[in-house]
Order: sequence, then structure tokens, then C-alpha cells
Amino acid sequence: MALDYADLLWDHDKTAQVRFIEELAPIVLFTYNRLDHTRQTVKALQNNVYAKESRLFIFSDAPKTETAVAAVQEVRNYLRTIAGFKEVRIIEREENWGLARNIMNGVTDIVNAYGKIIVLEDDIVTSTYFLKYMNDALEVYKHSPRVMNISAYVYPMKKTDLPETFFTRAGYCWGWGTWKGAWTAFERDPEKLMNEFTREDIYHFNFEGRTDFWQQVLDNRTGKLYTWAVFWDAAIFKNHGLTLVPRDSLVVNIGMDGTGEHCSLTDIYHTSIATVPVRNFPLLIAESTLGRERHQLFFAGTQKSLVHRVLARVKNAIQKFL
Repeated sequence: MALDYADLLWDHDKTAQVRFIEELAPIVLFTYNRLDHTRQTVKALQNNVYAKESRLFIFSDAPKTETAVAAVQEVRNYLRTIAGFKEVRIIEREENWGLARNIMNGVTDIVNAYGKIIVLEDDIVTSTYFLKYMNDALEVYKHSPRVMNISAYVYPMKKTDLPETFFTRAGYCWGWGTWKGAWTAFERDPEKLMNEFTREDIYHFNFEGRTDFWQQVLDNRTGKLYTWAVFWDAAIFKNHGLTLVPRDSLVVNIGMDGTGEHCSLTDIYHTSIATVPVRNFPLLIAESTLGRERHQLFFAGTQKSLVHRVLARVKNAIQKFL
């Protein structure tokens, strides 16, 4: 049943609030062979405000190898028991698509059908207010073409003086949402991207040299990687788009335990989950200068942390032979 109509409430302090939304965005969940992670993700989602009013589409990828058959079947058996949503629809792939192809195809199909979308993978545990935040933001900025992405995750950066929500040019993809119009800009073509981006573009794409997202584009070009998220990031950047992020993350990634595809064992991206709803959204459609500075500081810190970890491993390896 559709929710009641209501106008957006614009506050005097240049923030926006939403009370009700006519039609909630469909949720798309991508799963493979991690039953425990999937259960945690679904359980948290079931506890969300708006869960019972939301459609849930689950794309279950097929086994890549014989050794994955049993685990994939366990996940599929569990998926068939899921309730607590307006509708649950399971799409079982008959062949292995791989994470990137599965996401690109699934997002395209659903966002084209419904005009907007909320996307989760099987290792993203959400706050009770995740769906509220996502639907509110998708409503507030639906007529703002420069806003291309809504993220419920934010890197664990210094929060002092940051507003409740702000815009950045980073392309977050752990619990995110978008609209059909924005998604049309997505294109996974590393060679084309390499021809279009200037050295200056690459420098700013890498947050003024504090990180190296561009290396993922190069690795996709050589075949070392086959990923999708960096190309969504690049589409946002190339089109001068923005991502809305919360000061306090509404999701946590539980897959940084070595079990996920392209996810190594690390805790540098770990966050606490917000326990209160997000109430305010910026009216000024522009990147937050302070938010960008905090991203730069965070990325610089992760690079130092990586160097320290590598040196520690080398030191430990040397000590074993002494």
C-alpha cells in the first residue's frame, strides 16, 4: 500500500526534511555463497523502518565451481524463507555471472523498471533507519540531476564540525541508491575512460593524490580485475555529480574478513552503525569543502597504515629466519 503524500519541509537553516513518500524504492540484494553474512544482512533489513512496505529483489548468483554448489544451495534455501517485506522476489542465476556482472545487470533491470533503487550486497548490515534515510534522500533529490548517488556508508573519518549529511564526489557503494536517469551515465569501459581522463582528472579522482582509485581502472583494462564500482565512481566524477553521505554511517560491512570478492582482511573501513534517524539534508547542491578535506585526511591515513602493515609483515618474516 502506497504511503501518504506530504510536502517536503524546508527549514530556515537550509536543510530539508521529509515526512512521507508516495512510493518506496525497491531494494535489490545480491547474494552468492555466504549464508551467515546473508542472514545477518537480511535480519537487519527486516528490522528496518519501511521494511514491510518495501519490495525486495534478491539476485542469487550460481556456483562458479563445484566446491561452491552446496554453499550456494544453502543460501538459496534460506532465501526462500524470507518474509517481512511487501514482496520478495528471488532471481536465481542459472550460470555464474560473477559479482560485477550480476550487480550491473540487476541494477539496470530494476532501476529501469522502477525509476529508483536501493542496493545492498550480502555483507552489508544496516541500521534500523537505513531504509528511511535512503528513501527520504531519494525523494528530496529526485529532481536534482547533479545528485547521482545516495550512500548510507561513510568512511570512519573525523566527524567534528561535519553536518548531519553532506555531499562529496566519492562514489560510495556499500549500501547505496540512485535513479534511472543517473544510472544511464554508468559505463564499464576502462579503455574509453583512460582516453577521456586527463592527468589533472586522475589527480582529483584520487583525492589529490591521497589514494589510488585510478589503479583499479588500469587493472580492469589489463584484466587483473573485473569490477564495476570504480566505473560508477568515475561516471559521477566525469559528470560533475555528487554523492550524499551521512556523518554517521548507517551500515557496516561485515565482509572485510577475507570471505568477500575483492575484499581483503582489514578493519580500516570499519564503522559503528547510527542508532538515530537522519533528519536533515543540505539544500545547497555542492561538494562540502570540509567533507573533502576529511576524505583526504582519511585516505592519507590509510596509506600510512598500509605501509606500516607491510613493514610489520616483512619484519615478522625476517625474524622467523633469525
